[in-house]
Amino acid sequence: MDKTKTEQKIAELEAQMAAPDFWQDKNRAQTVVEEHKRLKAAAQGGGEYDIGDAVMTIFSGAGGDDAEDFSRLLYEMYLKFAGRKNFTTYLLHQNENDHGGYRNLTFELRGRGAYGILKNESGVHRLVRVSPFSAKKLRHTSFSLVEVIPKFEKNKSVVINPGELKFEFSRSSGPGGQNVNKRETAVRVVHLPTHLAAHCDSERSQERNKERALEILKGKLYRRQEEERRRKAEGMYVSKTTEIEWGSQIRSYVLHPYKLVKDHRTSVETSQIEQVFNGELDYFIEAEKNLS
Repeated sequence: MDKTKTEQKIAELEAQMAAPDFWQDKNRAQTVVEEHKRLKAAAQGGGEYDIGDAVMTIFSGAGGDDAEDFSRLLYEMYLKFAGRKNFTTYLLHQNENDHGGYRNLTFELRGRGAYGILKNESGVHRLVRVSPFSAKKLRHTSFSLVEVIPKFEKNKSVVINPGELKFEFSRSSGPGGQNVNKRETAVRVVHLPTHLAAHCDSERSQERNKERALEILKGKLYRRQEEERRRKAEGMYVSKTTEIEWGSQIRSYVLHPYKLVKDHRTSVETSQIEQVFNGELDYFIEAEKNLS
């Protein structure tokens, strides 16, 4: 939607909101208000979904137990950041190892502006430290990939052909899994053309997990479409089948032989690594926002 059409639509919605009977149908009124908020954000230079909730997935990369423990550290860091912003969090899926680390996990961050604030956290994060899993106390480098997408509910801007979806069902390991009599309630959905996938096992019914997995998948497709548009506009267009490379690091966390957190996009750095892992991320987030 171009700028003129956006402004026209905003004016139409504001006229509806000014009508005396606007709040008689509360559900419709709330839908209009949310659409008005999204369009206003877009008109002011923000993304269409920047004011909404976010869904974050953390994948462990190279590094074995160390990488999976790093994913745990990142998860706890973002939970603490969410607490500082008065966001609420909701775990959707986790694949935990025997040491309390995560091979991967997905969770929601609910709060006004969560996606707009956190979307630039997407990318590869690198940790350098003396490995707690090494008997020889060797220095180890590990990687985790953070993916942040907007939370979609009944979204119409991303349309998926049902024939391009593959569903897989398994026994749930989430909270709902304790009371489902071993039914296959966990759902994984794969978008065959792009190979993007989403997994949810937090709900008690297979149908609800399927709905949530589809919401996450739509968010991933939206994120990919936005990246393609940005790259094309910058003359860096790449095929939609190109996957994120583990070498595309956005931030390093060094605990040994010195302490330093450095963002490679902005060159912002700090030696206060404990504060960073305690959720103090505004320094990095604001710098990246100003750069973009």
